[in-house]
Amino acid sequence: MGVASSRPGAQYPSTQTAEMSPVQDIYRKVRISNVSAKIDNAPTKLDETSPTVLKYRTPDFRASALVQMGPLEEGEKWKVGWIQACTEMMFHNTYGADGFTSWEFPELKSGRPMISDCDGRHYPWYGSNDETAIFKGPCKEREAYVAMHDNFHPHVTWRNPANSGQKDPNLTRVQRDQSFYVWLVAWNMADRRSYILKTIRWTMKLDIMVQPQRPLGHRAKLVSDPVPEQPQLVSRNVPIPKCALVPPNANSAQMLVWRPCEGKPLVIIPPSWTEKALDPSPSNHQPDSRL
Repeated sequence: MGVASSRPGAQYPSTQTAEMSPVQDIYRKVRISNVSAKIDNAPTKLDETSPTVLKYRTPDFRASALVQMGPLEEGEKWKVGWIQACTEMMFHNTYGADGFTSWEFPELKSGRPMISDCDGRHYPWYGSNDETAIFKGPCKEREAYVAMHDNFHPHVTWRNPANSGQKDPNLTRVQRDQSFYVWLVAWNMADRRSYILKTIRWTMKLDIMVQPQRPLGHRAKLVSDPVPEQPQLVSRNVPIPKCALVPPNANSAQMLVWRPCEGKPLVIIPPSWTEKALDPSPSNHQPDSRL
């Protein structure tokens, strides 16, 4: 994946070559099989054991593939793994007639097409364990299984977090609609060229109605379809924009905004990521290459 620099000393993978590299040639070196993408066929689980928050856990999205590499010569080194980016997010928690809280990404609000959903440490990869594999020459043919999974398991306050004087529970609805692209990418670590091997598109939608006046344990009900929409293996690979490869990632960019029915919005939790917080050390932002 070529190297692009958005500030002195910081190096990030770029998809400039990922869009143009001859994929037909790379298939002679990297071969994939048993590609799978699915969401567990189970409903979202609700948990009302806490007097302060409603918890829920969505079924897992899972992607996996068998990667066969080689043979490789001396000096050749490849990394193959999963990259994920969020393209859309609507996450509203409604508190009766007062208004709703909204988890938002300023980057998406400002017009970026997507935001990285990496682990925040090994840009741009989704993770650094089962999610990636490194192949180093010289060696004969080798294979590795790469897999990732994702789900949502947030806590939603029963009471309006923007009103410190709110005594009684007044959460009435939870809505979420979030979409992602996932790519299986091969990166030649010697010449820094990248190749998109597979593209996946998936969405998670849920709608929970809440009767806050009812006893704890009997308030929330899942009213959206309990059968999750299954992911799509995209027939033609989608290019990865640079914004999906560099900071910030989704967890550090998200902010919680109170949007009242009357009055001005209020930021309750600001993003934890800022430009000043970015460590300029090159070693912290190069693609991870440890064996």
